[in-house]
Amino acid sequence: MTDSEQGLQTEKRKRGFRNRFVCRFITRVAGQEQASQSGLPAPTAKPDAPLERSAPETYFQSGHFFEYLVVVSLRKSGGSAYSPEITYQFPKRDGLVKFQKEEEEKTLKAITLFCFPEGVKWAPLTEYHSETFSFVLTELDGSRRNGYCRRLLPNGKGARPPEAYCIISRLACFGLFSKIFDEVEKRRQKSMAMIYPFMQSLREAQFPAPGQTVRIKSFIPESGTEEIALTRPLDSWLEHVDFRTLFRCLSDEQVLLVFASTVLERRIIFVAEELSTLSQAIHAVAALLYPFSWQHTFISIVPEILIDVVMAPTPYLLGVQKCMLDLVSDQNDLLLVDLSEGSPETLISSNEDEQDILPPKLRDEIMEALSHRRNDSTLEELNGVVSSAFLLFFVKTVGHFGKFIRRPRNGQPATFDRQGFCRGVDSRSTRTFVERFVKTQMFDLFIQNVERQPASQEGFFHKKVAEYQESRKKEKMKK
Repeated sequence: MTDSEQGLQTEKRKRGFRNRFVCRFITRVAGQEQASQSGLPAPTAKPDAPLERSAPETYFQSGHFFEYLVVVSLRKSGGSAYSPEITYQFPKRDGLVKFQKEEEEKTLKAITLFCFPEGVKWAPLTEYHSETFSFVLTELDGSRRNGYCRRLLPNGKGARPPEAYCIISRLACFGLFSKIFDEVEKRRQKSMAMIYPFMQSLREAQFPAPGQTVRIKSFIPESGTEEIALTRPLDSWLEHVDFRTLFRCLSDEQVLLVFASTVLERRIIFVAEELSTLSQAIHAVAALLYPFSWQHTFISIVPEILIDVVMAPTPYLLGVQKCMLDLVSDQNDLLLVDLSEGSPETLISSNEDEQDILPPKLRDEIMEALSHRRNDSTLEELNGVVSSAFLLFFVKTVGHFGKFIRRPRNGQPATFDRQGFCRGVDSRSTRTFVERFVKTQMFDLFIQNVERQPASQEGFFHKKVAEYQESRKKEKMKK
């Protein structure tokens, strides 16, 4: 068995443990809720039960925008306690067999938890600032579904609890779904019945390719037929990212400390008061890793009832509301970052070595590149500056990987010369970083994907590496 195959098996075992750890809580909560409503004892959660099973129709493969739109309302359940319940669902799933119904019920229950993660205690409100945030539902096989949520105060008079609109999709594109919520909210103000024709038209439309636009026609009383244009960003790997929140909450130096901890796959918890701040910041941090991807537990908003997940011994990226910070009892061996505005202490807890992880010269180069941001930059311009700075870091540290992929001519699988790859780094400080980075799951998975791909198939990162190497050659020729 090759090192790559051994690494793949190890990664699968670890991923299975991580997902079972999280799914154990979700399954337990769903089971207890169903039992309490039926008067039966709660079933024992199966540790290997998935969080959810793919729906009978695979929306992502067929190019559809979404799987579900649900409205989650708070219903009084005694005293000051409220229980989140789904009061609207589109589309309704008919013809499901028993196990599919059970899995759908667990998924819908999980959605209510993430829409109102604070728990059951709410006070009716007369004013509530609408906010949009996202979360991720992870299956045992590591595949993910994205939840987009908008919470607002429903129409009415007097004090009342907020409600949440939630869209579940295989597609990651926060800005586009935020615009969809604008249209849903506009129709909800007139009538719940106005939501259905718009969502039906959206469901029948094909998801656009990067840089392309899809146009949805929808009729609104008193306004007539409207055409809504939904455009997908050209850089599809940044379409779920908004770096503004991360750099508003943290200084450039603090972002680099978080990046250093993330790139070595450590335990990291972000704390904030607003759900939108948590979800946008944690997704932005994950995007800094491109062309690599976070392979461990990823929960942008941890519901109160799942707070025990912070005790997991494996790496994670978690978002916890500040009102639940006291529930994070063990703050050792993790990076705890407070994103709250005016917080006296941003890095509440750390391993105290984050500043020594990145090579000093390359760290300074990232800082220099980030200094070129303008205060009046558009979101696209900001995303471009930030992503380019961190992408170049990976180009310079591991961009030589292609030279150490061995592809036998006899049809045998390709292999990676890990030792030669590390020795191929000239700078001592950079080599020290690379020797640590090659031990991560994200690097292992990246190399496994490269080994499986034909040499002729090159992605965006490969092109950036080639451009950098070509520029280095030209510089040497000038000297």
